Amino acid sequence: MLDSVRRLVPSRLATIADNAWDLTVGGGIADTTPQPHEVLAQRRHGTLRRYDPRPSPAAPPPGFDGRRDPVLLVPPLAAPATCFDLRRGCSLVEYLVGADLPTYLVDYGPISWGDRDLGLEHWVDTVLPAAIRQVAEDAGTDRVRLVTWSLGGILSTLSLAAHPDLPVSAIAAVATPFDMSKIPVFAPFRALGHLTGGSIVRTLYHALGGAPAPLVGAAFQLTGIDKKLLKPLTLARYAEDRDALAQVEAVDDYMRTMLAYPGRGFGQMWHRLLLLNSLVDGGMTLGGRWVSLDRVTVPVLAVHGTTDLLAPAAAVAAVRAVLVNAPVRLADAAGGHLGVLTGRRARLSTWPLIDNFLRDTEPA
Repeated sequence: MLDSVRRLVPSRLATIADNAWDLTVGGGIADTTPQPHEVLAQRRHGTLRRYDPRPSPAAPPPGFDGRRDPVLLVPPLAAPATCFDLRRGCSLVEYLVGADLPTYLVDYGPISWGDRDLGLEHWVDTVLPAAIRQVAEDAGTDRVRLVTWSLGGILSTLSLAAHPDLPVSAIAAVATPFDMSKIPVFAPFRALGHLTGGSIVRTLYHALGGAPAPLVGAAFQLTGIDKKLLKPLTLARYAEDRDALAQVEAVDDYMRTMLAYPGRGFGQMWHRLLLLNSLVDGGMTLGGRWVSLDRVTVPVLAVHGTTDLLAPAAAVAAVRAVLVNAPVRLADAAGGHLGVLTGRRARLSTWPLIDNFLRDTEPA
């Protein structure tokens, strides 16, 4: 017994030492190599990518009767599109391609001072409709499914409501809040905004041309401040778990690459989404007209993370009261706001939920 312990301890110490070296000075642990893809189109803040399919198997798997309808991944503003392809083993793109799904992604790219004039209608009326139509044309179909994260779900439903002729047959929205009054962490900002008429924040985003990337990253990390403070303990706890350390590293890298919000777009989010909570009234004013969400009639899957502070269950479940003419399926999965999309447990919870929903919404 003692000899076994003596043999085990050096091995464990060697593993810990190897992991610590790679994590700090050895070039990293996480494999963040992007999934192979090609660029189909480049528009202002709307680059469309098509991911390479996996090699076709010699024989199709049971139940596979041909090419499946394509999926377009829709990220939120201010978050890098790599949220869908975080790292090998924790990549929704990798999972979807492995499930024989033709997979596309629209990437908004960085936002600069020169983009301060862009409002949400740029994405609702231009970027997303163009991407959706091009996916349909490229895939040779009139059935495109959208898989979205966070604000990407709001942009997608508004886009479909504004353009009901788009060839969209289903929407899977992960961590998308439709009722801002149901988000406790936003309560102080809503109270301050109502008290001041929104003037303080309006002055700031006008002066800055939007919400700068460092500010966005800091605000996002504040929602997980407990994890930030406990990070040394987390690293110690998983000192031997290379996959866990790779996830910590990949998430940290992702947080350092957060993007900016454009001025007009941020202003619309601040006033119409947060203060007025416009979506619970059934839509939103964009480009001088009211976009009514009752025009969305396609099936919708709404997934909330069980520990998500930015899109808690009540805020996500409000989708049923907002999309009154759409068949809505609610589901919960493990993780916080980012973790529910691309955490280590997502591969066993969120991703199968999405795949099952996509299979259920394909023609029989």
